[in-house]
Amino acid sequence: MTPLYTATAVSTGEGRNGHVETTDGLLVADVRTPEAMGGPGGATNPEQLFAAGYAACFHSALKSVAKKSGGDTSESEVVADVSIGDNGEGGFALAVELEVTLPKMSREDAEKAVEKAHQVCPYSNATRGNIEVKLTIA
Repeated sequence: MTPLYTATAVSTGEGRNGHVETTDGLLVADVRTPEAMGGPGGATNPEQLFAAGYAACFHSALKSVAKKSGGDTSESEVVADVSIGDNGEGGFALAVELEVTLPKMSREDAEKAVEKAHQVCPYSNATRGNIEVKLTIA
């Protein structure tokens, strides 16, 4: 792969209860373990950051592939649910559900666009075969 762009982020502090920021200063955030996982909550966490990145990336891929086939993606939306849980081997695993709304496209065209976007999206390519990714059309 020939990189087109490289993002660099730095984590300091105590990992999930610390601080993250990008070297360009555009993202600066405290991170905290969610209350549901026994942490203090009150700040973002790695799963939220991953969900935001995947939703935005998949939405861009979806708009790109739909545009090529003449699909109308106005009023479209991608919601990414990222779950973390025990992997049964003493560690943790992630699972993702992407819920896509394409109100200006037929169900058939929306299904084709979502499947094609799932082949194009870098997040989908990175996670394929590694974690469960469920695609849903609203």
